[in-house]
Amino acid sequence: MYLNFFGLKKEPFQITPDPSFLYLSPGHKEALASIIYGVEKRKGFILIIGDVGVGKTTILRAYLEKTEKDNLTKIFVLNANISYRSLLKLIFRELGLIPESEEICEILNQLHRTLVNEYRQGRNVLLLIDEAQNMPVDTLENLRMLSNLETAKEKLIQIVFSAQPEFEKTLNLIELKQLKQRVAVKAVISPLSKQEGFTYIYHRLNMASDKESAIFSAYALKEVVRVSKGIPRVINILCDNSLITAFGYGKKKVDIWIVKEITRDFGMQRPFYFRLCLSILGGVLIAIGAYLAFKGGTVSLHPKPVLPLHASKIPVRVSVPTLSKQGKTDPVSETTAVNRVVEKGDTLAKLIKDVYGHVDAKMILMVKKANPGIDNENLIIEGGSIVFPVKKWN
Repeated sequence: MYLNFFGLKKEPFQITPDPSFLYLSPGHKEALASIIYGVEKRKGFILIIGDVGVGKTTILRAYLEKTEKDNLTKIFVLNANISYRSLLKLIFRELGLIPESEEICEILNQLHRTLVNEYRQGRNVLLLIDEAQNMPVDTLENLRMLSNLETAKEKLIQIVFSAQPEFEKTLNLIELKQLKQRVAVKAVISPLSKQEGFTYIYHRLNMASDKESAIFSAYALKEVVRVSKGIPRVINILCDNSLITAFGYGKKKVDIWIVKEITRDFGMQRPFYFRLCLSILGGVLIAIGAYLAFKGGTVSLHPKPVLPLHASKIPVRVSVPTLSKQGKTDPVSETTAVNRVVEKGDTLAKLIKDVYGHVDAKMILMVKKANPGIDNENLIIEGGSIVFPVKKWN
């Protein structure tokens, strides 16, 4: 759409993970090195932690592209919300095996024989689990049985968890104590620093162009990095929409006003006139209160301070939960309406689970319908407000 206008050969800020645009910040380098080391040294469980949008999946795909295919069998689990039996069937399918029995112990014995054979041929088997925070606790608890498949010195299967920070809370559960102890390698991918954010944008623009070009003004770059809080996925969204808007205006350079327009469109900041009106209103109310107090009037006004957009939390329950037919307290009763402000590290699935007590695809769809501004459940903006509709409980 705007490629020829800006002299680009491909879109520099696609949302989907693209290893060809890989930018290795210190955190990304550590994560990639941890995977390489953990797999080559057959360490068993490897854990990569990072907030939504920091590039965990990009690192996994980059590793898959760069590693040799001759001596490594890779199994990529995209949907972590899977039962243990289904996970074993997936592993068998990827290894080209047909289970000889329906009993879990027999399936594990057959898998062990296959892995031993792979090991003797100098091959390694790698299981990559993306978005591991969505994996059921029962499946995680049984995964440690796979780590028991080993020789006298080395693990026969390597398992990489890529997950959001709340996954560590899950690992702290008593029933997962043994699994947590088996994590041999861990790396954390943090949001980009201010300078890393600038370098990230320049890197992607240079990868998409045959020559260097200053498409973004210095102030526009600062605003993108500031508002995005160093999250690469948010940077991509802001930059891509800024390029589209600049193209629409016929401008060869993205200035700060275009970026501000985009951040307002995505609800990342309130319009200036709105903030100005709130400030004026607050000043007027304070002046009226002071005047009445000075005159000795009996009426006093105590205007509440206006909460900023990033206020940590708003009271969320407007009615008391009721008892279900089984006598248990429903997380949300039939008369409860819920409003939550997105905090750092929140995901839509996590908030749904906090409000309703559990989460599934139907509930995610229900909440998205109640919030038309949410196009991607994996991308909710910190400081934004989400309405959770009334849910009928059986």
